[in-house]
Amino acid sequence: MLRIKVLLENTQARPDVLTEHGLSLYMETERHKILFDMGQSDRFAQNAQRMSVDLGDVDTAVLSHGHYDHGGGLSRFMELNHAAQIYLSRYAFEPHYSGTERYIGLDTTLAGEPRLVFAGDHVRIDDELELFSCNRLPHPYPTDSAGLTTKYDSDFVPDDFRHEQYLLVHDGTRRVLISGCSHKGILNIMEWFHPDVLIGGFHFMKLDLNGEGRKTLTQAAAVLSTYPAVFYTCHCTGVEQYEFLKNLMGDQLHYLACGQEIVL
Repeated sequence: MLRIKVLLENTQARPDVLTEHGLSLYMETERHKILFDMGQSDRFAQNAQRMSVDLGDVDTAVLSHGHYDHGGGLSRFMELNHAAQIYLSRYAFEPHYSGTERYIGLDTTLAGEPRLVFAGDHVRIDDELELFSCNRLPHPYPTDSAGLTTKYDSDFVPDDFRHEQYLLVHDGTRRVLISGCSHKGILNIMEWFHPDVLIGGFHFMKLDLNGEGRKTLTQAAAVLSTYPAVFYTCHCTGVEQYEFLKNLMGDQLHYLACGQEIVL
């Protein structure tokens, strides 16, 4: 059994929770209480109280990638929880930007915290949980950086998202994959993992519903529908883009909003 409570997301499923552009998921497995991402502020923690989640009981935390809307609440989590190890990419604290002006990375003063576990390409936490970066795998489907960059010395280069990682949960015979934003491409991620369930953003929010954007969404829906998987998406997929995909994918695709709880 896998229980998931959405502590933070762009939209709300109930009126008493706070929202912001970001993501935070609380998950309970047979062995673990997991926090996956922490939004951009302390709102995920405020919502946790309203949803009867004690963040002090979390034993494992995962940061999907080094952007503010997923790791901005990291310091608040560490104030509330003094025991959980926090897994993040060894590249998570690199300087990430939107364009060349807007810094969208993490608070680098936290980089020396002793509870941070800097992951490489693969970390097997135990028989239930694994982390993957997939940095060495080919990309059968093309992607672009969508204007996001990383700064090296004084140069800005397109972000290759090497700081993004994915959590694979072995739930009995099922393989459930958790992705924050799927910056490396949701189609590539499905090709790499072939999970039974995928939960996370598709990063389609900047695609318009006309012209090339419509074509991209239609092609994505066609490819995703070929997998015998169920998808729960959120955050950076975009609400209008989700509705377009939903019309094509039907019951194979669902949306997760802040305050929602599902049991798989």
